[in-house]
Amino acid sequence: MKKNEALLLVLAWLSLGGATASAPRTILFVGNSFTYADKSPVMRYRPDSVTDLNRDGIGGVPALFKAFADQAGLDYAVSLETAPRIGLDFHLREKRALIDRRWDVVVLQGYSTLDRDKPGDPTAHIASAKQLAEMVTRANPKVDVELVSTWTRADLTYPPDEHWSGKPVAAMATDLRAASELARRATPDIDGIVPVGEAWNRAMATGVADPDPYDGLAYGQVDLWTWDQYHASAYGYYLEALMVFGRVTGVDPRVLGERERAANDLGLEPRVVKALQQIAFDQLQAG
Repeated sequence: MKKNEALLLVLAWLSLGGATASAPRTILFVGNSFTYADKSPVMRYRPDSVTDLNRDGIGGVPALFKAFADQAGLDYAVSLETAPRIGLDFHLREKRALIDRRWDVVVLQGYSTLDRDKPGDPTAHIASAKQLAEMVTRANPKVDVELVSTWTRADLTYPPDEHWSGKPVAAMATDLRAASELARRATPDIDGIVPVGEAWNRAMATGVADPDPYDGLAYGQVDLWTWDQYHASAYGYYLEALMVFGRVTGVDPRVLGERERAANDLGLEPRVVKALQQIAFDQLQAG
């Protein structure tokens, strides 16, 4: 769904006083541990609110999206198809039967380095994203396909002898965004990019998040990574979910407010929640 269509949907809902007679919009999240929120409390957050097609009992980022949508008065039926340590090629090869259905929205998230064997090489990522987008578009020509561009891995940036070693902390996320742009250019069936990694960069650049988890946590800042400096913390996944929510629905993430329900459930600091909502809004506005 494009942004202007999302706005019309919200306005229509408001005019009806929140009543909804139509079927919910269906959204499918396809990804890996960065989607199911591994190594954080988000992973098991409200799994009953979403449909895990692999029956692993996952809530994850999809459950945060569902919580945000409910609070905004938007009716979404949320499903996810995720597996650890894999790229989009795995889903295309092994999970086609679960994915090849009619969806209103499909959110695709690939491997953290684009290619496990050749970090930084976008070739396989582009090809798989293209094929998945074309497949779900055949099932529903009006489907909105969004490709998530993920964050810099600190464990591949600060230690020596890694692919992004010695580069600025923003560099890996910038490279991943560039790969997503190439995938979008490869097919008109990819409608947009969710620039999660660039939102992380913005959080660090504005002083909300600490850019280097290896030198201790600066006072007043949060760590977007969890203990392995690879996956996200609850704050990192929360920012990811805000970005997906804002991009897919067109709703300003700031309307959720610092006392937003999921953040409160997860014990996130209201001051930081408000700042992350502002960062998500600013990054979405920046394109």
